[in-house]
Amino acid sequence: MYGILFLLLLFSTATSSPDRFTSSSLLRHKSQEYFELGRPLPSDLIPPSCSRHVLTHSFANTINGPPFSSPYSPPPPSSSHCSSDCSAPWSHVALEYRAKCKGEQYDRIAALWLGGVELLRTSTAEPTKKGIFWKVRKDITKYSSLLTRSDLNLTMMLENVVDRVFTGVYHVEVEFLYYKQNVAVSEPRVSSILADQNLNGRNLRIVPEEPADLIVPISDDGNRGFWFRIASESDFPSRQIRMPRNTRRVVLELYVSFHGDDEFWYSNPPNLYITTNNLTTGRGNGAYREVFVTVDGELVGSEVPFPVVFTGGINPLFWEPVVAIGAFNLPSYDFELTPFLGKLLDKKPHSFGIGVSDGISYWLVNANLHIWLDHKSKTVHAKSSIFPSPAIQVKRNAQFKLLDGSFSIKAQRRTDFVGWVKSSSGNHTTMFSQKYKFTSSISFAKNGTYKLVKQKVKADKEVRVVREDGVVVLRTRAKRRYPIDVITATLPGKKKNTYVLVTNVTHSMKEKSLHGGYLSRVNNFQDSRGWMEVRDHDVLSGTADTQQSFGYSDEFGCYSRAIGVVDGSLMRDNSSFHCLSTA
Repeated sequence: MYGILFLLLLFSTATSSPDRFTSSSLLRHKSQEYFELGRPLPSDLIPPSCSRHVLTHSFANTINGPPFSSPYSPPPPSSSHCSSDCSAPWSHVALEYRAKCKGEQYDRIAALWLGGVELLRTSTAEPTKKGIFWKVRKDITKYSSLLTRSDLNLTMMLENVVDRVFTGVYHVEVEFLYYKQNVAVSEPRVSSILADQNLNGRNLRIVPEEPADLIVPISDDGNRGFWFRIASESDFPSRQIRMPRNTRRVVLELYVSFHGDDEFWYSNPPNLYITTNNLTTGRGNGAYREVFVTVDGELVGSEVPFPVVFTGGINPLFWEPVVAIGAFNLPSYDFELTPFLGKLLDKKPHSFGIGVSDGISYWLVNANLHIWLDHKSKTVHAKSSIFPSPAIQVKRNAQFKLLDGSFSIKAQRRTDFVGWVKSSSGNHTTMFSQKYKFTSSISFAKNGTYKLVKQKVKADKEVRVVREDGVVVLRTRAKRRYPIDVITATLPGKKKNTYVLVTNVTHSMKEKSLHGGYLSRVNNFQDSRGWMEVRDHDVLSGTADTQQSFGYSDEFGCYSRAIGVVDGSLMRDNSSFHCLSTA
């Protein structure tokens, strides 16, 4: 009887993989610093003009409770932290988030908002009994119009469970670093109007784009954080916003993360497979998700999100001490809404909504609306073209017998939006185009105990601004490729009520960006292989090998770093600011 029950447990476990686990029962000898590989900020090279400690809090048993808030105020003209004037404007502002924890605990999602506007979406590392600590730095210069205000609260949400089993308390500190001096900026910010009028548009000059004049949150009321919680594709939260009449440009910035039954959405089988095999898992609805944004019910942009793996996901031994791509600093997604100003500048409130195609419980989403104003005019005239409804093409195929089979999905979408804006700087037409291709395949073998997931996303966004005489004065383009492959094989364990999970994860982010006349490239690749012995969701033993390489290059220079980790120990760590010669 025990053997039959164990086989049922084994099959159920296998078909539910990947999953979340904790590994704090494993022996560690000392406290350890965790990190995410990425490009250093340009401002990291110089000391800040001043800094402000803006938040300190310990997140213990905070589940179902309200977020923590602290009043924010910008640095005064002079303070004890700096002898010189440190008031706005600043050339750069950086957010430094520091956290530490020890004990038994799952990874947790967290976010920081200033006046309801999200500044950072992050997740925690899973602690050990000896303790861990980590730091995240993010450039928040684009939120400067909020950072100058003294009437806002800085709010953080981190829902945690502390009891006799889960003992880890997350201790968090947040500091803002303000820079008055100029910093050599790679990936330059560019203005809406770039061409020198005397160059006939043949040569472009880079003019720094000031941060938005206004930033308006598209978010919840803040009682449980400012994010909207989406439990199904029928959930469609929205907010009414009235645009200022002198708005000349608007960009929507979307934050998104996925949890619960959709934490590993890219590996979910279709519902027919689950019901036919009488499985109890709630992880269904197939392996395709698209987060979309609407204005008054009309689609204005969509994104297949980058598949971030949190530190308890798939195999937690992989993410010690280097975490998965995006786990400490989740990406946000921008949509140029300037082509829609012809509809938005009518003195009426408009509904901005967010949804998740095929989504199941649960997703956390919200957005920031960055608004630039024409300070030389009280009214801006604009007109939007008639947009055809962007059609999506999705093809699904499923073939299975009992627990073995294969499932594939192919999807693609293209959107093109055009509109002109007549402001004090002239009449300019903005064109925003977006397209992506999505492919996914999931295979089960060996009575469902072997699972192979392969997903590829190719995304391309472009913004062009054309002068009235037809000259292109701005072109920005971003091409991104982010594949992920996951292999899980479930085997019987040697101890009672245990099983062995053999896991491989390979994922990457490749991005090529054009800003004005400046080109930048990012190549972030991570490969992890290992196994673990598991009872329930607790890792009893195992081995892990993670190799990662990160490279960044642009017109100003290069940065690269390569690391190798074996069983939580950093065996190789090489970094360089030198560019490799292509000669």
